[in-house]
This record gives sequence, C-alpha cells and structure tokens, in this order.
Amino acid sequence: MIETKLTIAFTGGGTAGHVFPAFPVIARLRARDIDVFWIGSSDGMERRLVEEAGIRYVGVPSGKLRRYFSLKNFTDLFRILAGFFAARRILRKERPRVLMSKGGFVSVPPAAAAKTLGIPCLTHESDVDPGLATRLNLKLGARPLLAYRRTLDDLSEGQKLTAEVVGNPVRDALLNGRRNEGRRLAGLADDDVRPLLLVLGGSQGAREINDLVGGCLDRLLKKCAVVHQTGPGNPAQSDRSGYMTRPFFREELPHLLAAADLAVARSGAGSVWELAATCTPAVYVPLRGASRGDQLLNASVAEERGVSVTLEPGADPERLASIVLELLSDSDRLENMKRSATAYAASTAADRIVTILMEYLK
Repeated sequence: MIETKLTIAFTGGGTAGHVFPAFPVIARLRARDIDVFWIGSSDGMERRLVEEAGIRYVGVPSGKLRRYFSLKNFTDLFRILAGFFAARRILRKERPRVLMSKGGFVSVPPAAAAKTLGIPCLTHESDVDPGLATRLNLKLGARPLLAYRRTLDDLSEGQKLTAEVVGNPVRDALLNGRRNEGRRLAGLADDDVRPLLLVLGGSQGAREINDLVGGCLDRLLKKCAVVHQTGPGNPAQSDRSGYMTRPFFREELPHLLAAADLAVARSGAGSVWELAATCTPAVYVPLRGASRGDQLLNASVAEERGVSVTLEPGADPERLASIVLELLSDSDRLENMKRSATAYAASTAADRIVTILMEYLK
C-alpha cells in the first residue's frame, strides 16, 4: 500500500510581512518530512520570496476589496471569484490536511475554497488590530492564531474559544548575527568606537524615513555611523565616511541587527518582532494616513513595553536626530530597552504554531 505524504498548504501575500513569518514554521515542518506548498497571487511580490526560499508556489488570480469607493472593487470581484475556483481546484488536487493563512487579501479565496472542501483553516494575525483579510477568514470559520493577547478583544466569543496567542515568528537566520561582522560590513574599523544606527523602512523602503534621515544625516554622522536600507527604487544619499546605503539587505541583515545599537524603522509587525527578537532598541516612525492604523498600534504596544520610542506625527529631521542622539548617549536606557524586548515571544512562536498544525495531521 502506497503511503500518502502529509501535506500542509500555506497562503498569504501582498507584503513581506505576510510571508517571512511563515518561513521558520515551514522549515520546522519540512524537518518532520511534511510536504508544504504555497498559494499566492499569480502576479504578487510574494512569488519571488517564496520561490527563493525553495517552497513550491502555485499562483491564482487575486483581487482586493478596498475600504473606500473604487470602481476596481467591482472589477476585482471577478478576479476574486476566479481565485476561489482556482484555489478550489488546487486544494482538491493536493489534498492538504490543513490550510495555514498568513494574511493579505490573496488568502481569502483559498480560505473560502477550503471551507467548501471541509479542509480546516488557521489564520495568523501579526498585528495588534486584525486586518480585513483576517476578519473575513475568521467569518469563514478559520481558527485564529494571534501575536498579541490584546487582539482577543477584537474576536467574537466563539472565536475566542479556539484562539491561541502564539507570538509572531521571525526568520531563524536573524538570530545568528555576529556583532563584529556587522560592524565590519558597516565599514567600521576595530578601533572605531562610534555607535551604529540602522535605518530600515521595510521591504519596500519608506520615503518618509529616507527624507527624515537625509535631512539630519550630517548631524547624526558627528556622533554615530549610519547604515540605511532605502528600499528598491527610492532615491538615496551616496555612500560616504560613516554612512552606507543599500536598497535592500539580505544575508547582511542578521549581522547588521546584531551590531546595531539603535534602529529607526517602520512599525509593521515584521519589523517590530524582528527588532525585538534581536533585542535592538528602536525609534519607530509608523505609517500613517493610508494605513488602517495597525502600525500606530504596533508602535504603541512596543513603547508601552519599553522597547522603543515612537516619533510623533509631523516631526521634522531635527526632532528625529535629537531623539536618536539622546538615546545613543544613554547606555543604561538602551540596556533596559534590550532587556524589555525579551517579553516578545519571537523565538518560540514558530515552535508553538508547528505544534498546533501537527494536531491536524494526527
């Protein structure tokens, strides 16, 4: 008798934050000889990230439901329906024991398809405030896995019964950085004692952060070295003494995180938990306006826990420089921020999710 290999399907996309947290979970599943594949958008940015990680990727049509009036809401309905039927065909063929959603609207049609086929679905929410895709998946009966305990307040009584607070997984490689290597990558000699400021705008960069840092760079470089991830396609300063800029950091990032004395970053869930996992104190510049407010909440929780400072709305470059230089001059406060970061259960989140997923394979 031929034994059927156990399979788990993952879905999600739209941003790196809807993809990267799944990778340490998938690595642990593969170590147990579990087959894994990913359902994502046919033309989504997640395809490259997933395929580069060596994970089998299946693309489906994907649309988006916006919280504002747009004619695209009508045309995208057809893409969403097409995505549902495509996902249903895939799930019927692959026969996974469970579907694991990491969010983003591309995850909704597969979650709906799984419901019609009787395939259990779990949805992991990385932010404090559940996004629209998570809320829709929950209405479809998905079991909620949460990064924050306070997110329970947004769930119905029935959803709370099956919810698990597991934290937010981070890539294992980020935990293996070497401080000396990070300072070498930043161009700092062994006898250079300047603190290192790491600037991160997320996987796509952040024009606001780039402008803020550019506006006070001369002042910062008098007191610290700066390494700056600008994001692909964003204009940036040129490299100079004590300043290095790149569109995106890959293999270098774990070492730069280990070397950084302080970070300036967006407060997307991925950034917050990765910086907490590496005990890197931060100044957060939340995305405002177009955001549903998730970054403001993430930054607020991090500041309450003592791991970061949030830059107030409308602050200018000089205000950012003042906060950064004040923190870098206060070694005791930085040490307290590092200790406070251990409250984030980033190092155990992937193991907890795997334990839950394995329950569906028994």
